[in-house]
Amino acid sequence: MNESAKVKLGFWEVTAIGIGGMVGGGIFAVLGLAVDLTRGGAPVAFVIAGAVALVTSYSYAQLSVACPSQGGTVAFLDRAFGPGLLTGSTNILLWISYIVMLSLYAYAFGSYGATFFPLASQLLWKHILITGSIVGITGLNLLNAKLIGEAEDWIVFAKLTILILFIAVGIWGVDSVRLASSAWSSPLDIVAGGMIIFLAYEGFELIANTAQDVRDPQKTLPRAFYSSVGFVIVLYVLVSVVTVGTLPVAQIVDAKDYALAEAARPFLGQTGFLLIAIAAMLSTASAINATVYGAARLSYIIAKDGELPVELERKVWGKPVEGLLITSGFTLLIANLADLSSMSTMGSAGFLLIFAAVNGANVILANETQSRRWLSLLGVVLCLGALASLLWQTARNSPGQLWLLFIMAGAAFFVEGVFRLTMKRTIHLSRVQSGKGSRF
Repeated sequence: MNESAKVKLGFWEVTAIGIGGMVGGGIFAVLGLAVDLTRGGAPVAFVIAGAVALVTSYSYAQLSVACPSQGGTVAFLDRAFGPGLLTGSTNILLWISYIVMLSLYAYAFGSYGATFFPLASQLLWKHILITGSIVGITGLNLLNAKLIGEAEDWIVFAKLTILILFIAVGIWGVDSVRLASSAWSSPLDIVAGGMIIFLAYEGFELIANTAQDVRDPQKTLPRAFYSSVGFVIVLYVLVSVVTVGTLPVAQIVDAKDYALAEAARPFLGQTGFLLIAIAAMLSTASAINATVYGAARLSYIIAKDGELPVELERKVWGKPVEGLLITSGFTLLIANLADLSSMSTMGSAGFLLIFAAVNGANVILANETQSRRWLSLLGVVLCLGALASLLWQTARNSPGQLWLLFIMAGAAFFVEGVFRLTMKRTIHLSRVQSGKGSRF
């Protein structure tokens, strides 16, 4: 084996990247929201959302093997659709969606952290912790992005261990009556609820960014995509079964922002509550760290390809500082001003649109990627159908949130449109296709 082969990533390392990306903080943030929307049907909602992610992972796997690039999603869209307004807008929408995800992680960090303070001051502490997590981790990224990153493997191991302990101990106390179909919301509400919490599965696409560094990618990448998504589906379903089966729905909804910690109290006591709360804070902190720098790098990639201003292509101290500061600034605003439901709806809608586009990219490139075109077409249909159900549920229950979705999508088109009209930069499609524009 030569020296370069020794540093290549194997199946377990790549699978861990996918699992770590998905279980980065989403389940801690949206579990209570899922129960609020679907009642006893929360496990079914996680299965439905997971099925959409699993079908989409097929397109990601095929594209990653045929078109390896550290640009991941951006590279796939540019290769399939070319450097047009729609592609550029979708890439910016991806950046915005990551900012929304960051906001959700920071919100969860603040919500779980605030439980350590007296009830009367929890709201104040929540916002202090939200702001502190974003500002502090942005500062760490400016100084040394590896400080938290070096502990990432241990954090992933710790949170998975705690979640598995939560399942192993709690499963014996599950009351099946609370999970009976009579305790579910309506089928349409369960589907729509599954789509609103879909962003809990966001993260498996990070595997695509490793494609150039994987051993035997033709075998390793598909197995890693399917294994990571499949494992997380089972994990989420079991966590939701224990939560709904051991705690009354009303109590889960009351503790919606920190539901997982509250769900541990009946069978693990106050120690269990504290353990889950600490795990949630560690998990969301590591997720913020990974996502804030990843989003800044994404802005650098998009700018490098000529789809954003050249200022975002510059580096200071070897880092894309402008993109990092813009990302963190908008995250501060959204995390402190929006509520959990709004952020989850915006994030899920953004990623459903993007995943529909990636499935569409594999439909177009099916001959090149040697794919089953019908399976990626199914992915397009599932993602758009899921988006439609999310919009229906939002229009029915929270019509005001529709404006947030329109603003998010409109902002992506507006920024890209104005930029193209005023800047007239060259689109470096060849860089995207080869992956050269994605190296740092």
